Amino acid sequence: MCFTVNVNIVREELEERYGANLIDPDKYRPSYYYHAYSLPALPVICSDKPSSIQLFRWGLIPSWVTDKREADEIMLKTFNARSETLDVKPAFRDSFVSRRCIVPVRGFFEWQHIGGRKVPWYIRLRDEDIFSLAGLWDSWTISGGVTLKTFSVVTTKANSLMEEIHNTKKRMPVILPPSVEKLWLKGEMSKEMASPLMMPVDSEMLEAYTVSPLITNSKADRNRPELIMPYNYPVQGLLF
Repeated sequence: MCFTVNVNIVREELEERYGANLIDPDKYRPSYYYHAYSLPALPVICSDKPSSIQLFRWGLIPSWVTDKREADEIMLKTFNARSETLDVKPAFRDSFVSRRCIVPVRGFFEWQHIGGRKVPWYIRLRDEDIFSLAGLWDSWTISGGVTLKTFSVVTTKANSLMEEIHNTKKRMPVILPPSVEKLWLKGEMSKEMASPLMMPVDSEMLEAYTVSPLITNSKADRNRPELIMPYNYPVQGLLF
């Protein structure tokens, strides 16, 4: 799964990294901590406007949703789209064909179960300061003509490193190397074409370490650099 990310990326860094312009920069708030259940608006680059960086809400609402009650319910279930089934699930299958996006991050967080405790980890790419998660997007028109644009992060089976960290679900986000970012955004795509792009990256490409319990403190300001600093737990042993 992937519900918590670090998007502490300022406008200039985003625009330089992706060669695109940030739309509505005044509404963008970089942060070390974004959690899907807060329904944040995050920067995405979409297949229909690859030269623009837009702010979309996390939690995909399919265009066929009929009312706000249904929209509120479904977006809490669509933070992630499983790569194995996104071409057949009603919420994702239309978006998968031609509405794909990339979600820029510096890293993401996951929790490891050790005994009765959940230990937080921070994971990032070794050689890319800013990297792309694969996503799907859609737009839904609210009564009154207002359009809400939303996205979901695509997940895949965990690699060997992430199997040890996310040791309950054994999932991880699909990470797109820079060489395939444009391909992910390009035109219509079949499951056969997309499958190689949705495989887990090699464990050696990732750096992972445990971080402070600050991340679980809902009353604290978690938009702080301390959130991604290494922190050791007595119970974790010497896995890495």
